[in-house]
Amino acid sequence: MPKYITTLVHGRRGGEGRYEFDAEEKLLDEPPVCIMRTFMDSIEQNFKIGHTDYQINTAKKDQRHSTVTVTGDIIFEKGDHQPFMCMIHRP
Repeated sequence: MPKYITTLVHGRRGGEGRYEFDAEEKLLDEPPVCIMRTFMDSIEQNFKIGHTDYQINTAKKDQRHSTVTVTGDIIFEKGDHQPFMCMIHRP
């Protein structure tokens, strides 16, 4: 499975994080919302931060650069809402 790189910037928890996750070859052929869900599922499984959910305000896929950009709010287990910006790409 190919690796994908995610840069996630969000509110009060200290800025920017960079994550790698494995996913299907054709992940970037999916709609941006499905790509974001795949990333969030990998976060829950691999980083043991508890259940997180999110609300998407904007989602854009740039086919030319194989990049997905998503903005919205991350909702942590205890109801803590934080704005975020996420970029997912395949190197």
